[in-house]
Amino acid sequence: MAMTTVQLRAETKKKLDDLKLHPRETYDELIDRLADAAYDDESLSDEELGAVRESENDIKAGRVRSLRDIMKDLGDEQAIRPLVE
Repeated sequence: MAMTTVQLRAETKKKLDDLKLHPRETYDELIDRLADAAYDDESLSDEELGAVRESENDIKAGRVRSLRDIMKDLGDEQAIRPLVE
């Protein structure tokens, strides 16, 4: 098997480490798994396309609620925290 070297920032390596299924999973196995997950060889069904169109129409018509409002309704106002305080 041909090998190649790839340069990664320390932050990227940390993210990859966090995505490993087990500590002995190689980076090659991990990247291959992630690449496979990125490809979807099945097209959307007519029902799925209809649901997407319906959602787009709801957004255009303003029929949306923020996640913060939904969490308040569920009694968990603290679930959504600002990214920067």
